[in-house]
Amino acid sequence: MSHGPRSGLAAVSSALLAMSRHLEVRDVLKTIVASARELLDAQYAALGVPDDHGGFAQFVVDGVSDEQWKAIGPLPRRHGVLAAMLDDAAPQRLADVRRDPRFGGWPSAHPDLVDFLGLPVRDGDEVLGALFLANKNCPKPDGACGFTEDDEELLGILAQHAAIALTNARLYERSRELTIAEERSRLAHELHDAVSQKLFSLRLTAQAAARLVDRDPARAKGELQQVAVLAAEAADELRAAVVELRPAALDEDGLVATLRTQIQVLDRAHSARVTFTGHLVRALPAAQEEAVLRVAQEALHNALRHSGGEHVDVTLERRGNGAVLRVGDDGGGFDPHAVRRAGRHLGLVSMRDRASGVGGTLTVESAPGKGTTIELEVPGG
Repeated sequence: MSHGPRSGLAAVSSALLAMSRHLEVRDVLKTIVASARELLDAQYAALGVPDDHGGFAQFVVDGVSDEQWKAIGPLPRRHGVLAAMLDDAAPQRLADVRRDPRFGGWPSAHPDLVDFLGLPVRDGDEVLGALFLANKNCPKPDGACGFTEDDEELLGILAQHAAIALTNARLYERSRELTIAEERSRLAHELHDAVSQKLFSLRLTAQAAARLVDRDPARAKGELQQVAVLAAEAADELRAAVVELRPAALDEDGLVATLRTQIQVLDRAHSARVTFTGHLVRALPAAQEEAVLRVAQEALHNALRHSGGEHVDVTLERRGNGAVLRVGDDGGGFDPHAVRRAGRHLGLVSMRDRASGVGGTLTVESAPGKGTTIELEVPGG
């Protein structure tokens, strides 16, 4: 097969590796579409995942700007050629999709599509999505399709691997959801068993003290002392349950290794490049290490979900007896003051609370179009 400068085993291998390195469904969809468009040298590519109501649960495009996509409007319904790819296993290769009798319903702001190649993404009998390319970047004789039989075969191979990558991503997300649900259930049971009985006793004792305060002040004083004891025990039980949430990896591997491992996972799971540099030599007190880890996790979540950046860099280095964590991205940035006025905190409140809770300081540097840097400095022991 010959496909111009992007052809060959290396190009196919790169596309398949790109799909396999992501774990989240949305990232897999975006990678499939971008890989297909680049590999077959098309102007536009899209992948729609059907819902159960005659439309698309997700629809990812490549080659269309954000402004164009906003102008196009709502997600397309399952009609015309798109529906054919979901209902018919046969590929659709057309010289001019606009002349197909099934063509219709395209918004006025939609880019002009001419030659067209599409096919379903299947896992056995289940249709996972509809993948299509449009406007091959090549000379086309009048009335002829730029996409060839070789292109169709190559896209079929890509779609087979896309089905595997998409299925694995769905399994990963379901497994993660189950793990989170199981952990929440476990914590709920532990909190109930450890704390609720003492809180119940505390309430009864406080009620008894209220009844005795007028007619038997001495007994009421004793009951109130018991209230204080029960409240302290309940607080200890709750604190113990929270302490158990400290990631085991911190105790087993240390802060640097834990951060490095988590960031490697995030780098594989997201399209943005996530890097880590750690120069921390000595261990920090447990509370400081957990605060650093939690702030790093929150800052990474914000950067990967909201910044739109291509690179997120995390550094951890010693400063005196303490340490400094920096999480920076090259994304769209924001106005911290405007965010605060709008009542949107992007996790900044919890990060500042964690910093102050261990005697540290948190600073946020960001501006629209300038990226964001979160810096946390914590003291040592």
